Amino acid sequence: MQRGRCLSRERLRVVPAGVAEKRFASAVIGGSWSRLFYNMAVKTWDVIIIGGGIIGMSLAIALRKRGVTVLIVERGEPGREASHAAGGMLVECQLETPPALQPLATASAGMYPELAHELEVESGLKIDLRDAGSIVFPSAEHLDEHPGFAAKNLLPAPLAELEPALVDSKRVCFYLKERSVDPRALSAAAHKTAKARGVDFSSGDAAMAIKVSDGTATGVTTTKTSFTAAKIVNCAGAWSGQISPTPLPTRPVKGQMLCLVMQPRNLLKHVIRTQDVYLIPRSDGRLLVGATVEEAGFDKRTVPETIQRQYRFALELVPKLRDARILEDWAGLRPGTPDALPILGATPIPGYYVATGHFRDGILLAPITAQIMANVIESRDPGFDLSPFSPARFA
Repeated sequence: MQRGRCLSRERLRVVPAGVAEKRFASAVIGGSWSRLFYNMAVKTWDVIIIGGGIIGMSLAIALRKRGVTVLIVERGEPGREASHAAGGMLVECQLETPPALQPLATASAGMYPELAHELEVESGLKIDLRDAGSIVFPSAEHLDEHPGFAAKNLLPAPLAELEPALVDSKRVCFYLKERSVDPRALSAAAHKTAKARGVDFSSGDAAMAIKVSDGTATGVTTTKTSFTAAKIVNCAGAWSGQISPTPLPTRPVKGQMLCLVMQPRNLLKHVIRTQDVYLIPRSDGRLLVGATVEEAGFDKRTVPETIQRQYRFALELVPKLRDARILEDWAGLRPGTPDALPILGATPIPGYYVATGHFRDGILLAPITAQIMANVIESRDPGFDLSPFSPARFA
């Protein structure tokens, strides 16, 4: 019998004492004594993860594979913040990836086919992992910094053959053999897989502080209650810095996007990236158009003028998108850091760890972050040099 299997807040609620006694008696009379006793006996976990985005859920699944009991404490609904708002491009291009992050980005991108297969088999859901690649129109600055890059990544065919609907502007462009994934489907599959593997969830209750006793982390205090565990991992994304006592210099970086329904549904096959906009086709005919990078605090409202500007950029690239229906628009909050690198590793408080600040690469880096942090939590070799990502660099 696994500890922690039944204490999800999706299935168990804290009730007043008088009500609890009545339910207890009813349970005994109704023959469900073993289930009730089992829930009552669960009080601690090996690891508590703060944050139920794709980073937190991927880590939880990795830890459960190693026999570790896990509780995820999520302020809202699992997978409904930055993960839900992301575009899902698995970008590992050296033009766009900081050098320190390149080894992790490359390794994580390579893990996606196996991850997709695993999640689809265990959850029964499709995550739409696509490998058509990307057509990139780089800036002049990028070309100056990486001379010869475009020549090494020539288009496999004329642009008019690869994407007939795309306006051929005669600008320099190149092809990258990248993948993309639907982050919403990915998050839903990870959530379902995590629950099936015995991960517990406390949803709708924000973590406020790490409980510390004799200098060591012992649990998490939320707005409504508290939980106990020997090890805590802060995966709270843009909200990571709000959890005391160790300050983290994370901040929300707003991104606005919209989604179109292509006519026909295969109007575009490749991801298209320019300085102004990127276009991400989905297999079901949706097309994501994004995304802004704004310092707007925790404001998640969309601005009509901004959405219309993105729409115009998309039309300039693909005039036939005038026939596309606008399905929705939204804004998400990426977790930014002062140096645009994630924060990974142990904090000065024994038993307290951090995996946050992934900025625009949370979807891409989820598999490798889960592997690395599971190793760190178990005092194993992480397999990579984590010094560029250490929490101590902001001390």
